[in-house]
Amino acid sequence: MRVVVALGGNALAKRGEPMTADRLRANVKSTCLALAGLALEHEVVITHGNGPQVGLLALQNLAYRDVAAYPLDILGAETQGMIGYVIQQELTNALAGAREVVALVTTAVVEDDDPAFGHPTKLIGPQYSAQDAAEAAAEYRWTIARDGNAFRRVVPSPNPVRIQQTPVVRLLLENNRLVVCVGGGGVPVRIDDRGREMGMQAVVDKDLASAALAAELDADTLIMLTDGDYVSQNWGTPEQRNILTASPEAMAELEFEEGSMAPKVDAAIRVAKAGGRALIGPLDRLDDLLARRVGTEIRSGVAEGIVFVKD
Repeated sequence: MRVVVALGGNALAKRGEPMTADRLRANVKSTCLALAGLALEHEVVITHGNGPQVGLLALQNLAYRDVAAYPLDILGAETQGMIGYVIQQELTNALAGAREVVALVTTAVVEDDDPAFGHPTKLIGPQYSAQDAAEAAAEYRWTIARDGNAFRRVVPSPNPVRIQQTPVVRLLLENNRLVVCVGGGGVPVRIDDRGREMGMQAVVDKDLASAALAAELDADTLIMLTDGDYVSQNWGTPEQRNILTASPEAMAELEFEEGSMAPKVDAAIRVAKAGGRALIGPLDRLDDLLARRVGTEIRSGVAEGIVFVKD
């Protein structure tokens, strides 16, 4: 089975934890131990987010005023190297060297007229109080949005048209390698009239980029690991219903929170329409997710449209 596994932010940094190198490694280590069984038996590609890390790097850049701050595309490439290195190392350790793991710096092609550039929604960096957020917005000309009870910086998140390195990923899989790629959704680039790549100032959603990669690889399954047990209709209301299985057409009729569950659902729809299936569920119950005892599955051929979890 060919599987793309998209690691959510909880796999790298727990909410409220300090974003230290030690915590990153500890979280990645436990994640890789959970993935080891799957990685031993199947063709596996691991993708990951970078929202907190790329925001932290941006802040660190701003603290050094002798040179101009590095742009988001370069910072995105930095996070791919940083996080990819740790995942590569910890997964190799978890497998006791039984499989070779390769981490790639990856680019995602976007359109320079994507409307996302005029409507930032992607949360990056640490959380702020209302006062600190207002001060940061004024000083750095950031766009700020609410994140739960706090506030964070938001940046454009354009749609990934394709992943440039898909042929290389396919070659590595066919040669029995495990691949870490599409970190942070891949560095967003546009292709100019001469066919040259140009970096764009944005952060691509890693679930949408993972879906693009899964479709291009003809993957059987896209697994999006998060900290919730299910995708829910009317989440957080008395009418909330957890979704067990659904068709892509039925899911497209529902509305989900932009910048949160909506990208995961859109990614799942993209994979299901390409002939695969998508699973969305908790990292700490991966075996149950694969066995369909928890989590949401989106695939074609669901006659009922949506099957809800029974109370």
